[in-house]
Amino acid sequence: MDLKPLITLLAIVNPLAIVPFFIHYTQGFSPAQRRATVRTASFTVFCVIAACALLGLQILAFFNISLQSFQVGGGMLLLISAMNMLNAQPAEAKAHTHEMEEGAEKAASGASIAVVPLTIPLLTGPATMSTVVIYADRAHTLWQHVALLGYGLVIALATALCFALADPIARVLGKTGINVMTRLMGLILAALAVEVMAEGLGKLFPGLLG
Repeated sequence: MDLKPLITLLAIVNPLAIVPFFIHYTQGFSPAQRRATVRTASFTVFCVIAACALLGLQILAFFNISLQSFQVGGGMLLLISAMNMLNAQPAEAKAHTHEMEEGAEKAASGASIAVVPLTIPLLTGPATMSTVVIYADRAHTLWQHVALLGYGLVIALATALCFALADPIARVLGKTGINVMTRLMGLILAALAVEVMAEGLGKLFPGLLG
């Protein structure tokens, strides 16, 4: 069984890096509200991954986009995400936006932050979606597709576990520990991003391989 898709998705989604944001957004929540946020966020993570795995290639075909071009573009997104992580930022964080502040305002007003901004874009943004589509194309058998959906379930469970244990994790690792883990995952993701781009470029320009 190829575990590379699982490793890549764990590196991108990296729920450990989102723990400080979860704590910040839910600091005024009751235990019941926190549990509901954990359930909704983890379920939404699985839904996003499953939707991309099952429908991503059909969407590309509808817009007449070649997978090779998508691999290059997706690899660039992964590399940008890796650079964010090497700077101890969430993989899907965007510069010069107010998503974090808007999320805090939603939480303060009592609105749900489980889907936006917690799941999208902090956990599963464009880089995650493009990665799932790329690996969906490599799944040639039913069991490989089932495995990809299973990886989505593992990511969802990892998200639920990290959020449910957010306070103990924050106490044990602290901000420094979480930043170190995020940077290590970013280094792994950078190598995977180069591999994805190289494969796409090789298919677009076969002369590069010779």
